[in-house]
Parts: sequence; C-alpha cells; structure tokens
Amino acid sequence: MYYKSRSYRVFYILNVILLSLISISCILPLFHVLALSFSSGLAVSANLVTFWPVEFTFDSYNRTFGDADFLRAFYSSILRVFLGVSIGITVTVLTAYPLSKMESLKGGRAITWFFVFTMLFHGGLIPSYILIQQLNLMNTIWALVLPGALGVYNMILMLNFFRAIPKEMEEASLIDGAGHFTTLLRVYLPISMPSIATIVLFVMVGHWNAWFDGLIYMQKENWPMSTLLQTMIKVPDLSAKTVSDTDIADLTERTLKAAKIFIGTLPILLVYPFLQRYFVKGIVLGAVKG
Repeated sequence: MYYKSRSYRVFYILNVILLSLISISCILPLFHVLALSFSSGLAVSANLVTFWPVEFTFDSYNRTFGDADFLRAFYSSILRVFLGVSIGITVTVLTAYPLSKMESLKGGRAITWFFVFTMLFHGGLIPSYILIQQLNLMNTIWALVLPGALGVYNMILMLNFFRAIPKEMEEASLIDGAGHFTTLLRVYLPISMPSIATIVLFVMVGHWNAWFDGLIYMQKENWPMSTLLQTMIKVPDLSAKTVSDTDIADLTERTLKAAKIFIGTLPILLVYPFLQRYFVKGIVLGAVKG
C-alpha cells in the first residue's frame, strides 16, 4: 500500500512537523496577549512576561469593562454581526436558490457571470463612499451591513450545494403541491446546514474583524470594536478616561490593550467550536461542482 512506503512516511512526518509549527506560530501570540492582560504593569514594563502571567491581576479587565467607549464599540460590533449574518444569509440563500435552477431560469447563466464579474471588478473606494453618502447611510449601522450583504463567493458556495441536491426531492415536493418557497424552506434548507453554518462563520468573522469601513463611514462615537482596536493599537492614547495619572505606574497601556484585544477575540473563539464541525463538509460539498 502507498501509505506504507518510505517516501509517504517521510512526507507524512514533514507534513505533521510543518503544520505543527504553523499552528504553534498562530496560537503563541494569543497566549502572549493573554499573559500580558493578566500581568501587572510593572512586570510588563520590565519585559518579564512571555506566555505566563507575572504578578497575576484582573486590573486591566476591571478597567476595560469600565470603559464606556469600549463597551459601546463592543455593542456596535455585536449589532453589526447580528444584522450582517441575518441579512447576509437571507440574501445569499434567496439568490443562490433560483440560480441553481439554470435549466429553467432564463438568463440564469448570464446573471451568475454578472455576479462573478462584480467579484473581480468593482467601483472602488470613492464611488462606494459617494454612494453611501447619497443614500444617507453615513454614520448608521446600515453603512457597515448593506454594502457587503451578498458575498459572491458565499453565493457560489451555496449555489453549488443546492445543485448537488437530487432533483427528485424537489420534484416530489412540487408534486405534493408545495411551491418553490415552501420547497426551499422545508426541503433544501434543512439539508443545507453544513453550507449555511460555513457561510455563517465566514460572514461572522468578516464583520467582526472589519475595521476600515467603520473608519470611513462612522463617527468615532459609533465605531465598531475592530475600528476602535485598530486605532488604539496604531495611535497610543495615554489620556484614556479610565486610566488616571496615578494608575499608570501600576497599569501600563500595554496591559489595557492586551485585555481589549483578548476580549475582542473571545466571541469568535467561543463560536468557532460550534461551527467548525460543519466547516470541512460545507466547503467540500459546495466545491464539488464548478
């Protein structure tokens, strides 16, 4: 058997070593940030912290949760993810389902290629900014949610998944008197959970990490958390409201940043284990047909 050959065993060992090193390089920075957030300011200032907290303390978290700007940004990100995922999944499913019936939908192939064209070529930053301005969406949550409501890659993934479902199931539903909308809700969606969960994960991570659109479309008091964190990391702010002059000696800016970064990462870390079991299946099934 091929997997008993020497070359395969060498490849397997090298593959395990390479993937292990990549995994470690991904997770070590997170451990370092976590250790910084639970360490005292003096230990962090003296560069004593690596991957384990030194002089363990919750001070940075107490001050982070007392920061009204951070809590407001956190709420904005939660609202953005909720609206973005709800609208994104709805639009993606309602677009992919009719396009999966190309044999009965006139112009379906041309419409699909039009979507692919927009994935490769788009208007650019300035036209997008003017459009959002003309629609009076500036400084509203809709400026962050609506422009990316339909992800073409996600739509193609969903479309291919629908096309892989046996036509006999649709025909049986239509013979029983169900319309296309009922067939979509009661036949297609219940067996499409792997693809839907995968797309939910994509959209959720995309909205949670997006920071540039918040910077150009929103005023500072309405920034989502990723925009706040990006600005905070790039521009030091020693005059933060939650840190007084007497506190700076015991609690450095680095510990506060580390606490905020870890809190910002935590929701995705908590959600990912519940969706990752669908991830591989959703990707593979959606990629069977081109």
